[in-house]
Amino acid sequence: MMSLIDLDIAGYRSVRSIRFPLKRLTVLVGGNGVGKTNLYRALELVHAAATGDLSMSIAQEGGLASVMWAGKRRVTDQPRLRLEVGLDTVLPTDEEEAYQPRYAVEIGFGDSKYQAVFAEEPQIKAESLILPGRRSVSLLERKGPAAWYRDDTGRRRQIELPLLASETALSALRGTLPELDAVRNLLATWRFYHGFRTDQSSPLRQPSLAVTAPMLDADGGNLGAVLATLKHIRGDTEDLDAAIEHAFPGARLDIPPPGRNASFSLTFPDVPHRSFGPSELSDGTLQFLALLGALLAYRPPPFIALNEPEASLHPELLPALARAIARTAERSQVWIVTHSTILAGAIAEETGIHPRRVIRRDGATWLDGLSDIGIFADE
Repeated sequence: MMSLIDLDIAGYRSVRSIRFPLKRLTVLVGGNGVGKTNLYRALELVHAAATGDLSMSIAQEGGLASVMWAGKRRVTDQPRLRLEVGLDTVLPTDEEEAYQPRYAVEIGFGDSKYQAVFAEEPQIKAESLILPGRRSVSLLERKGPAAWYRDDTGRRRQIELPLLASETALSALRGTLPELDAVRNLLATWRFYHGFRTDQSSPLRQPSLAVTAPMLDADGGNLGAVLATLKHIRGDTEDLDAAIEHAFPGARLDIPPPGRNASFSLTFPDVPHRSFGPSELSDGTLQFLALLGALLAYRPPPFIALNEPEASLHPELLPALARAIARTAERSQVWIVTHSTILAGAIAEETGIHPRRVIRRDGATWLDGLSDIGIFADE
């Protein structure tokens, strides 16, 4: 199973510098203003580096000036954002060789002397893909406009493709070497869910086209198709039905065979002759169903991140959500960021995995119990 081993962030919003390990299930809990969401968003930027959307993602956050470390820095420090991940994956070869690559990308302000770039557009300053070991092997190296890779014979070769200053080599180079393709494909499959709209114009409340859906879209717009895929393609809704029963005892989720659209409705025991469709369900109920769609889909992604999934949910629904999270962690790596000590406690009760508390240390985001060398004392 491919997984994320650790995350290293430097120079991002409230994060001065932090490196910490991740498990099969990681739960981060903390109050407002400590930087929980910044840890989540930094990981989302790693995903964007693989999909080719890194510059756009930073622009949508308000631009590079908005995402840089907000605290004090020395006069000699260059304003840079650096992200690095360690992975445990399998190289798609006949031998199914396991390896643990490290991918890193460093972003800074544009410099017209370096390459054509818009004035406030983020620029890739450095990028690397390394196989650690007794003798670390650098598979990809980029510094400014110059970039090279190591081919399958072990020789260094200059990258001939002219890279834009704002695009990552990880997203642009395809078919060059299998390790790079494997890392890019892994990171690109990650899914992030940070709140679903539940207003009347929400994609959750609109008709869902009847197209087989192995996983939920980021906005939840294909929820009907995800549920129909479980019911009518996979033919197994055991986990889904158990979650509904846990959350709404006696209720029934109806998923009819799709026509042009895929639909669903809930019937509650106190109103047994009346079904409630997506346009009629409460915000919290619809949010809960969308979370189940993300967690219990036909083919969940190898990595799922949820940011404050407790939003809009009644506290009575949190134990059922915790059980669904625990079930998903048996198939995928799961990252949860939450305000709710109730949800964190319920997950711990289901899995035995206790949450890590996000705190402020010297004005910067940190994790309680994390040492300066990036390990937890209790591990």
